[in-house]
Amino acid sequence: MTPGKILHPIQVLNRQRRYRIDRNSVISFCATVLKSLGVPAAQSLSVVFVGASRIQSMNCQYRWKDYATDVLSFSYEGVKLDGFSFLGEIVIAPEVAFNHAIRSGTQPERELRKILVHGILHLLGYDHEFDQGQMNRLQTKLLRRKFILNSPSLADFRANP
Repeated sequence: MTPGKILHPIQVLNRQRRYRIDRNSVISFCATVLKSLGVPAAQSLSVVFVGASRIQSMNCQYRWKDYATDVLSFSYEGVKLDGFSFLGEIVIAPEVAFNHAIRSGTQPERELRKILVHGILHLLGYDHEFDQGQMNRLQTKLLRRKFILNSPSLADFRANP
């Protein structure tokens, strides 16, 4: 990124205490994903990290599914925020992502990157339930790119005391 130049305004909020989130790395990662997808710089989004009970409550309220999920995406098509088109909000439960990674035999950091990409694709209108695999193919392609493999750590998955 060019110093002093805002490419994609990205807000990161950490509303959970279990894992330390590197806000700047999350911002850089999301901006790089957006840029690689050709999303105009005038697009913004928010990423909010929450605990398992909070995301379970949200999943129940908005999707009528009473369990803790790892990521939810809320698109705000047509909304302007501080002069930028606001794509929406990605809500992530790092604890749920960590547990899912352990169960599936992958690294928690890789799982976090995967669900961030997944959330961004949903904000851009992709829907894996109806698109004959287009979203999943694009997600897989993005996850193989060098910036995914070499980007700085997004979170410290050692639980805080």
